[in-house]
Amino acid sequence: MSIITLLMMMVVSAFAGPKSFQGVITYKITYPDNKFSESQLAMFPKVMTVTIKDDKAKSEIQTPMGTQIEITNYAEKTKVGLINMMGQKYAINETTEEIMEEMKKQPVPEVQITGETKTIAGYTCKKAVITVDENGSKSTYEVWFSEDFGARNPNFDNPLYKDINGVLMEFSMITPQFTMVFTAISVEKKNIPNKEFDIPADYTITTKEELQSKMGGGM
Repeated sequence: MSIITLLMMMVVSAFAGPKSFQGVITYKITYPDNKFSESQLAMFPKVMTVTIKDDKAKSEIQTPMGTQIEITNYAEKTKVGLINMMGQKYAINETTEEIMEEMKKQPVPEVQITGETKTIAGYTCKKAVITVDENGSKSTYEVWFSEDFGARNPNFDNPLYKDINGVLMEFSMITPQFTMVFTAISVEKKNIPNKEFDIPADYTITTKEELQSKMGGGM
């Protein structure tokens, strides 16, 4: 699983439930305490968007190599990854069974909901601290989430944040090389057409295994 794919999984959330929501959340991406040069940082993504309509969500992030999109259907608990790499466009469907099987391979996180709150992009957010023990090595993640969107089990497909019952509005992704911080900077309410969540006609439907083979195992 690529880092970008994991990051998108962290953010894409269900908006089904008592409150119905349609609109777009925009996140800025920063790289605190990095040791990269300005030219190197220029190659890293700076923005992610999440488009929501009721029980469907679509995340999109631009990389120097192309665009990566993930469409999640929370009523059916399925998702589709859309990868546009240098003009080559592929779509990968994932069933509920495949998602759950992948989740079993990940360590079980320990979640602590604190009493701290703060406002992000106009929404009141709660703070959670996530601790993961992977082969004796513990990692800690802080996340701010909002319950104001009526989300119901919003992060079911995310091994790290699956027990957070809210929309992720600020979080960090820590890797051995750098830390990425995603912060929601705006929430725009607007009508979203159903076709926004369709697989575009110019994408070739494939599998992870087939795509890995085509890319020489580089995924």
